[in-house]
Amino acid sequence: MQDYVSSNEVFSNGVFSNGRRTVAVAGTCLALAALGLSFDTQAHAASYGTPTISLSATYLSGAVGAVGDPTVQVTVAQSGADVGALTVAASKSSKTSVASTSAVTVTGTGATRQLAVAAAAQGYTDLTVKVTGLGGKTATKTLHYAASASVQQPADTRYFSGSSDASAAVNVGGGYVVVADDESNVLRLYDRSASGAPLKTWDFSDDIGVDKEIDIEGAARVGDTIYWTGSLGNNKDGEYKAARNTVFTTKVTGTGANTALSYGSSYGKLRDNLVAWDKANGNRYGFAAGTADGEIPKEIDGFNVEGLEFAPGSTTTAYIGFRAPLAPAVAGGKALLVPVTNIDKVVANGTAATFGTPIELDLGGLSVRDIRKNAANQYLIVAGSWAADDNSDPYALYSWTGNAADKPVKLRDLPTTDPGAWEAVVDVPDLTAAGARAQLITDDGAADLYGDGTEAKDLTHPEWQKSRATWFTVTG
Repeated sequence: MQDYVSSNEVFSNGVFSNGRRTVAVAGTCLALAALGLSFDTQAHAASYGTPTISLSATYLSGAVGAVGDPTVQVTVAQSGADVGALTVAASKSSKTSVASTSAVTVTGTGATRQLAVAAAAQGYTDLTVKVTGLGGKTATKTLHYAASASVQQPADTRYFSGSSDASAAVNVGGGYVVVADDESNVLRLYDRSASGAPLKTWDFSDDIGVDKEIDIEGAARVGDTIYWTGSLGNNKDGEYKAARNTVFTTKVTGTGANTALSYGSSYGKLRDNLVAWDKANGNRYGFAAGTADGEIPKEIDGFNVEGLEFAPGSTTTAYIGFRAPLAPAVAGGKALLVPVTNIDKVVANGTAATFGTPIELDLGGLSVRDIRKNAANQYLIVAGSWAADDNSDPYALYSWTGNAADKPVKLRDLPTTDPGAWEAVVDVPDLTAAGARAQLITDDGAADLYGDGTEAKDLTHPEWQKSRATWFTVTG
């Protein structure tokens, strides 16, 4: 039997006018039926476009065993298809020991999904995130993921990313905090309850007139004004850098996520005033020697400021807390506070600073790393070593009344087995209440967060830089 169609035959409902079917037509129909397809299905598949996929961040940091690690927003689409029919999953991991594809979860069914990673080990991996659309069409993006090691109290720990050198913090209400960085002049607003990037940032370098780091180390709020102070000391090589001799203010409007900061004023001679005052009082604390050219600031007899807080009930007298020197500058020496009695006029008008009677506190041979008070004039002091290599040196938390005649009371030791130096306390709870908790923040700049020998401050992606914030119970 011949298999052809003459030019005068007509095809209708699969049958030619002479009653014959072609082998080619029948074969095609049977093949499509066997695949569960139809001509209509093929036409639809051809009409679907290639899916699109985008990530809200291409670099992400997490931690082994962390609670509340940051997520990435995944946005997908496909022309001709309902977005709900698209699926998103991790299809590949370059280092499964850090995080396998099964450690990646994607939630949501719309155009926007949330992707989370549960780290298994410290290190880096590239995760391929794949969207599969209708018609079997796909698209991918790569998420560069870094995981730090597990830490103590993971349920009470969050990570503030974008910087690893947190150095001072101020509560702005509503569960939010503004954090300073001693490697830049950027101030960052974070949600205290969540790990992740800052919601807002501010840099007032141009307003202040500096192009180098201020080395912000302390902060104190009175009303709607926050005072920020540099370390006032030489740099790590013993060189004088004028920007570090800076105290400046910012004005606060709004609260919580709606917080906004604007520049107030600045002063650049507080270090000079302190040295002159100490000279006039017999060089009791060796400020002139500690600030001399070539002198390293973080020595037991060095010169380095790390704390700032107002005296009880005052809006004009602020305590300057010293990391160095100890008083006297020997092992077991006391921590030093120097009251600036006119700090409002100093920063607002450029008036030379005047000083009250210095206060020497017994912190067990440790110095001031931060000092903070609440409205009831209850103080917390973060005490740590004066040394530069102090990530594993002792740290402790003390309470104090703010009065020179009263001794600080040690509340607890702070853990030192995890990376980072305890640098800031956000606010002070009611220290008369049982089970009161305070949130402390580390400077992780010198930490090897990911096990490759790179200090966090030198990481090339700010999304991988982070400081650790942990809640501690401070009263029984």
